[in-house]
Amino acid sequence: MNVLTKTFYKDFVIQVATEEHERYAETIVEEMASSAKARGTGIAKRSPEYIIKKMQEGKAVIATTKTGDWVGFCYIETWEHGKFVANSGLIVQPEYRKSGVATAIKAKAFRLSRQKYPEANIVGLTTSMAVMKINSELGYEPVPFSELPKDDEFWKGCSSCVNYDILTRTNRAHCLCTGMKYEAKNGKKMSTWEFMKESSLYEKWLQMKQKILIRKDTEKVKS
Repeated sequence: MNVLTKTFYKDFVIQVATEEHERYAETIVEEMASSAKARGTGIAKRSPEYIIKKMQEGKAVIATTKTGDWVGFCYIETWEHGKFVANSGLIVQPEYRKSGVATAIKAKAFRLSRQKYPEANIVGLTTSMAVMKINSELGYEPVPFSELPKDDEFWKGCSSCVNYDILTRTNRAHCLCTGMKYEAKNGKKMSTWEFMKESSLYEKWLQMKQKILIRKDTEKVKS
């Protein structure tokens, strides 16, 4: 299916954002900040102007109701001259969460990324179990941070996160986020990470990871 074609999911319209959606930019930015604050984490802060630019470049996906109300959003960023692509800023209005629309948005952004940058590896950093599950279904697998972009601008996006101190103290080797990557060279969807199939197991694993990293970070401060 042509990725530029509108996708209909339940009562939502999923499409590549255009200039007609620029009026939502400020609301999108506000919801991104509000959501990050509620989770107790940080995100790369973006301005309405940045979001508008992504829309104008055809590098954003938006979900709306059939009557035109904004539902969710995601955009594409590139690193190291197109070697890496990230589907960033995935956000859904609170009242529409757990509806499956986030998966539909991410899938559309993934196909758009593959169309625009077929040779690029698609990467991401997240603490969200929901996002990790979506990524896994698309073919991403967890990877060490060493397999992510070396570009300082990529990591600059982490500077507003409350856990940024952990990232810098480990020289970008570890943090509470999990790095994920889709290998473009494989030419097909990678196998789903089996560990993601059981959400209870994943939650335990994430909790253990957080405790270990926080404990190590605390010990370094005391020493």
